[in-house]
Amino acid sequence: MSHANLSAAEALEKLKKGNARYLDAASNPGDISSLIRKKTCEEGQSPYAVVITCSDSRVIPESIFSAGIGELFVIRVAGNVIDNHQLGSVEYAVDHLGSKLVVVLGHSHCGAVGAAMGSDPSGYVKFITDEIRAAIGDETDELKACCLNVGRSVSRIKDSLNDQDGDVKVCGAMYHIDSGKVEFL
Repeated sequence: MSHANLSAAEALEKLKKGNARYLDAASNPGDISSLIRKKTCEEGQSPYAVVITCSDSRVIPESIFSAGIGELFVIRVAGNVIDNHQLGSVEYAVDHLGSKLVVVLGHSHCGAVGAAMGSDPSGYVKFITDEIRAAIGDETDELKACCLNVGRSVSRIKDSLNDQDGDVKVCGAMYHIDSGKVEFL
């Protein structure tokens, strides 16, 4: 089934329904069959949503939204921060694959946000924590800090998209790793 013609509102509803199924699931009901692998190989991909999320191994967008092969264009980076590489990936999915919904999915108990709040790392990790610090300022509540971080990424994506038709929606969401529930912000 092609997802290319889904509007942003239809895509958001599909994500919400997928998350509702996930809350009681023991395995991912998304289509990962040999048939869908063959179809997407031959016909290409048309993901109905772009999901930018953290690299945290507990955050699995395809499972969280009960999605299969070809449904989500997932971009993962620690702390779900946005730089030119992620912006280029979002631009590709919107302009070339037809995705109408872009979701920045933060999560509770984020190690990258915790590191930005409680330490001053060195090395390449500092690029991530500096970006998060710019988003959260002096916030001391971890969940609020995670939401602020999502908000900054949403703003950066909105500022970068060339959406003259206004048919692309960019929104933030928070995944609660303890319950599995996604809260759209």
